Parts: sequence; structure tokens; C-alpha cells
Amino acid sequence: MSKIHSAAVVDPSAELGSGVSVGPYAVVGPDVVLGDDCEVGAGAQVRGPSRFGRANRIFSNACVGFEPQDLKFRGEEVRLEVGDANVFREFSTVHRGTQFGGGVTRIGDGNLFMAYSHVAHDSQVGSRTVFVNGATLAGHVEVGDDATIGAFSAVHQFCRVGRHAYIGGFSVVTMDALPFVKTVGQKASCYGLNTIGLRRKGFERETIRRLRRAVRILVHSGLNTRQALERIEAEVGDDPEVAYLVEFARTAERGFVKSPPGRRGGRGGGGEDAEEVEGALDREEADALAAPPGEAEPDGAVAGPVGSPARGGG
Repeated sequence: MSKIHSAAVVDPSAELGSGVSVGPYAVVGPDVVLGDDCEVGAGAQVRGPSRFGRANRIFSNACVGFEPQDLKFRGEEVRLEVGDANVFREFSTVHRGTQFGGGVTRIGDGNLFMAYSHVAHDSQVGSRTVFVNGATLAGHVEVGDDATIGAFSAVHQFCRVGRHAYIGGFSVVTMDALPFVKTVGQKASCYGLNTIGLRRKGFERETIRRLRRAVRILVHSGLNTRQALERIEAEVGDDPEVAYLVEFARTAERGFVKSPPGRRGGRGGGGEDAEEVEGALDREEADALAAPPGEAEPDGAVAGPVGSPARGGG
């Protein structure tokens, strides 16, 4: 049985599953389907056509399923598809697709969208991702499973963020962000493998070792991308996670962030010596592999430069 507050507005055409609750002053518009046990908080708005699976939580003043912010949009029917057990915190926004972009924005299962985060039209978000406060996707962005988008970061349209990628806070990503890797900075740089995050998610040490080797070849070997990928395949390409990394890099139409911080002429900034940064990465990752899993960074931490303490997210 649904629980609809007397001050809520629910369109007669909306379909509400069992156990759905809608708080005061919330609005559920036409052509919205809410699966069992969904919650719509006070003042939240849900527009359609939108389909939600079960147990999604939409907090107060979130706006989900609104029409796209696209000048080419002329009112054609486009939609939003959302899986199960997602959390949309206060003032987060998610827009439907556009005809040009395939007509649908998709979100998987178990994602957390913190306050003021934004998912633009036609974006495709996987499962178990975390969007920290103010994280923003432009249109047509793809985000792989288990990725983290740090606070107040922006991802340019048509970019991809790989599985288990970590985008540090306040970053500006204008090329693809490699999977398993920390990409950080207003002029984004590659800060090496996200060793701590992978350990927390249950990756085996041998898999982490192989990924670390692959990333080091790709970023620090001095080879061009084609040569680096061929060498990775020859040395550690039999690992399925490494194979995914190679395929992601090989299919990057916009290019991908791979320059380490401080490399002159690259995408990194900060002026740090590349060898010094590389040594700091070695020490950081060695410490992470040696530390007990319980000593990992808190969820939503905002990555700073190597050697600086992490700062907690919201």
C-alpha cells in the first residue's frame, strides 16, 4: 500500500508500486512509474516519461526526470530509466535524454548522488557509483560501474569515465578518464592506480599488481599509446581487468588523460618533477598494499596531490 501525503501532488497517470511513499509538497508528474518501496521526499519533483525500479530514495527538493537542458529540444518524447536502490540527495538533478542522443538517460543500480550533483541528458551511468556533492556530468557522458566523481568536478560532454575510476574533487575532465586510475586536477593529470579503492572493493593483490604494471607502462614508459598497449598485452594482457583497461584506452575517441602531474607540455600542472612524483606514487601504492583494508580513505574523500592528506567529502 502506498503512503501519499495529503499535500503531495500525484498525477492520475503515474504508476506507484507497493510501499511507495510521497512526502508533503512533492510532485509526481504524468507518465512516471515508481517501483515498489520507492520514497519521494518533501518538495521533491519527479517528471516523466520516467521509469524507476524498486527502493529508490529521492530526497527533499531533488528534481529528477525533467526535460533536457538542450537548445535543440523541441518537446519530443524522451525518457529517463533508473534501476533499483539509487539515492538522490537534496537538490540533485537528473534530466531525460534527447532525440539526437538516443532519447534516454540511463542510471543503473545502487548509485549515490549527493547534494547538488547533476546528470545531464543522454548520460549513461552504471551501478554503484558515487557522485560527491556538486559533481556534474555534461550531456552524453558514460560512467562505468563503481566509479567515483569527486566534489564539484565536471566531466565534459561525450567523455567516458571507466570502471572503478576516481575523479578527484574540483577536477575538470575534458578527455576520457581511465578505469582503475586517479584522475585529478583542473588540468587533469593521472595520479596512478587507485590502489586503496581497489583493495576496499575486494581486488586481489595479484590483480592490483598487474593493473599497476599496466598503468605504469601506459603513463611512465615514454612509449606512444599504440606501443604501450602492445607492451601491456604482451606482459600482463591475460588478466581480464587489464584487458578492459587496454580496450578502454584503444577505443577512446576523445583521447584519455594519461600525463602525470608536472610533466612539461602535458596535461598535468603543478610544476612538480615527474621523477619525484613517480617516486611518491611508488611509496603511496606500496603503503596502500601493506596497510590493513580498514585503514582506507573514507568514502567520498577528495583527492589532493600525492603526499597531501585526503579531505572528507560531504
